[in-house]
Amino acid sequence: MKARVLVTGGAGYVGSALVPRLLELGYGVRVLDLFWYGHNVFPDCADHPNLALIEGDIRDPETVQEAVASVDSVIHLACISNDPSFELDPALGKSINLDAFPGLVQAAQTAGVQRFIYASSSSIYGVKDEPDVREDAPPEPLTDYSRYKLECEHFLLAAGGDMVPVILRPATVCGYAPRLRLDLTVNILTAHALERGVIRVFGGSQLRPNLHIRDMVAAYELFLEAPDDKVRGEAFNVGFENHAVGDIAEKVRTTLGNRKIEIRTEANDDLRSYHVNADKVRRVLGFKPRHTLEDAIFEIAEAFEAGRMTNPLANPAFHNIRRMREIVGAVPPA
Repeated sequence: MKARVLVTGGAGYVGSALVPRLLELGYGVRVLDLFWYGHNVFPDCADHPNLALIEGDIRDPETVQEAVASVDSVIHLACISNDPSFELDPALGKSINLDAFPGLVQAAQTAGVQRFIYASSSSIYGVKDEPDVREDAPPEPLTDYSRYKLECEHFLLAAGGDMVPVILRPATVCGYAPRLRLDLTVNILTAHALERGVIRVFGGSQLRPNLHIRDMVAAYELFLEAPDDKVRGEAFNVGFENHAVGDIAEKVRTTLGNRKIEIRTEANDDLRSYHVNADKVRRVLGFKPRHTLEDAIFEIAEAFEAGRMTNPLANPAFHNIRRMREIVGAVPPA
């Protein structure tokens, strides 16, 4: 094995694409996850000898100590992963997204973890008028979800010690993965077009940065392998296709040109709008995206046609907020 990597939240959307790739590259991979969205997220590598699955809670210190033992790097993806899901039970969201974080970082330091890669969010920037939001832009988080992401960044950078901290601020991810999410901008607009022939756009002028899931995976590969001096204590925007939501809807309609698709625009009070600049990750690490929004749209359409998206607009397996509503009453208090 090249090294051992712990992926918290590794059974989620990004993790379901990342874990198989890390195994393919020769890493030993340990996944810590509650598996709220099912266990069949690694259909092609579930029995891989270099894959270990821990079904457990990052809020439990003993489970965390077990998970970080003898690993070289941590990729921390685990969280309640969007504003609506977070707001469904703010106390639960805070306990997972913020309160559990110091214990995880400290356990990693104690275990001798060499690198800690934190998945923050480009939503920490809030509303920005400037055409290019760079990493040194003043953060203006609008919600507890994004505020806690920023607080975790600050804690990680202040933790000290020999462990190399790295922060990613990803754009909104899109494209097909085994644990598919259809509550993300490109994916949900495509699902509506395929299932109903109608795309509902709320607002439409808000700018959103986007990133194909395979480019997201490639970024994590790069951040695992980059020299310490290039990434230690650094934050990197990772997002390349900045589009207004209304323009994304038009791109979906154009890409699926063999279908009759109507676009309906409705009012919306979501003010988040930002145009992320990712020049830093290009300049420092030479990272370039290889995939496009059109690729993501085609992949979702292909999965739909192949029957891999049963009842896509209503199935809780594809929508975090719906799944959270099913399970939130069953989650014990932290």
